Amino acid sequence: MGKSPQIVEEPRETINKNNQRKLTLLPLIFLIHFQASGGPFGEEPVVKANGPLFAILGFLIFPFIWSIPQALLTAELATAFPGNGGYIIWVSHAFGHFWGFLMGTWKFSSGIINNAAYPLLCIGYLKLLFPVFESGLPRYLAISSATFILSFLNYTGVTIFSYATVALGTISLMPFLVMAVASIPKIKPHRWISLGQPGMKRDWNLYFNTLFWNLNYWDNVSILAGEVVQPQKTFPKALLSAGILTCLAYVISLMSTIGSLELNQESWNNGFLAEAAGMIVGEWLKIWIEVGVVVSAIGVFEAQLSTCSFQLLGMADTGFLPRCFQWRSKWFDTPWVGILVSSLMTCGVSFMGFTNIVSVANFLYGLGVLLEFSSFIWLRWKHPLLKRPFKVPMGLRGSVVMCLVPTGILIYVMAIVSEVVYLMSASLTLAGIFGYFLMRFCKSKRWLEFNKVEDEVMSRLKGLVRLRELFWFLCRSRNLETSLCLRRGFNEQIKPDSHPPNSIMYTSFWSQNTISSTQMMELAMGLEVSGKLFIWVVRPPIGFDIKAEFRAEWLSKGFEE
Repeated sequence: MGKSPQIVEEPRETINKNNQRKLTLLPLIFLIHFQASGGPFGEEPVVKANGPLFAILGFLIFPFIWSIPQALLTAELATAFPGNGGYIIWVSHAFGHFWGFLMGTWKFSSGIINNAAYPLLCIGYLKLLFPVFESGLPRYLAISSATFILSFLNYTGVTIFSYATVALGTISLMPFLVMAVASIPKIKPHRWISLGQPGMKRDWNLYFNTLFWNLNYWDNVSILAGEVVQPQKTFPKALLSAGILTCLAYVISLMSTIGSLELNQESWNNGFLAEAAGMIVGEWLKIWIEVGVVVSAIGVFEAQLSTCSFQLLGMADTGFLPRCFQWRSKWFDTPWVGILVSSLMTCGVSFMGFTNIVSVANFLYGLGVLLEFSSFIWLRWKHPLLKRPFKVPMGLRGSVVMCLVPTGILIYVMAIVSEVVYLMSASLTLAGIFGYFLMRFCKSKRWLEFNKVEDEVMSRLKGLVRLRELFWFLCRSRNLETSLCLRRGFNEQIKPDSHPPNSIMYTSFWSQNTISSTQMMELAMGLEVSGKLFIWVVRPPIGFDIKAEFRAEWLSKGFEE
């Protein structure tokens, strides 16, 4: 038998079949809300940067040209490739392993750096009540303690799969609803169209970075697709609902505050919304919002930490990282190794200033999103028949146009950052490239154990196999559901190793790849007419849930389960 052409492996979708605490619609809505926003906390610098009118317009327009395209892209690709790994799987299917690993590096680094901002934001509000947290050792102890306590909560899974996420979201958003209602008699609409105070210099860098940071990370939830109940149906509904909830929270809080108070642009720093609540309603609402900030920071931190830890798990599932990152807690079924590594790294970068954290996180995230847009267009072009349970309602040209505007925004935001941001981003990118080749070297030397399903399949073939007229042997493990299809017509027990060389044709696209249903049909027909005894490693075709029953219509007549 001649040598077959080399086939490039592609990461497969990995779905948690053992976890009974799967994500349902309502907790998923609030999980997405926390990943993308967490509430209107942190929107204040937009007013300081460019005045009320541009601030309101920013939160009205930016979701349509940035958030909605990203959410639509996420809904399509997460339902086409439902499994832990999300955007890493998309990019790997489009451009190969190297770019998939680099995507993982950018997104993981962005998530870790971004997550460090929330304990800082939380302490920034708490210092209004407790000035001891202003600086020095008490501040660092508070940040470190908060990081590890919240990490333990994430380890228990309470804030991921239960309705605790819904409760956190409700508590953090309710005071803004109260403030909005109470401010109605005090609102003067002409304040909304103010261009700002005379003499205030416009800061477009701060303006776009703040908008970008507050309306970002819609794709992060794709990393947990393997934990979601019926992801093909649940994802589009959850993304739409979370988008509406998030945008309304920003716009309503902004318009009620601006319309009720005389403009003092210099005072619009992080934490001003709590001060405004005290002026509009009373001290009790100010305290409630400050408590809401803490609650929101908890929710956002938990959501971001879940993204980082499940990303490491997904990268281990697909063979990018050592198998130890697949380890889950025996009690809570959460990826404890990923949580531990992510928490330590988050604590390590918490010494950075808030502005630097936002800028570096935005830049790295922007690199990843550019690669996501490219993967989306490439898959639309090269794989038009890929099954997409949810599909963005436009063709290839429309999809290109949809991605152009957010791409322009990304390039602008990435072009106006400081040299420090460029240096840090370049260093992390080089670290990702080094990490990719290091993992390949460790895999080739077998220094570390990686998830390599092919070895498991071949070890099963070494045992006795009974061939029937129509035979399917189902290999089952935590991350594997592979069928071994053997040519019909033999009623005997054999050992594959006992046959002469070239007498058995082994057909496989490796565990991390599959083909379309049409190609599968043609291949089955070709193998049948070859007259050779063959062993065929089969997975469900591209675009189908890996958990799905294998369907007879995917193969020619004579093949069945």
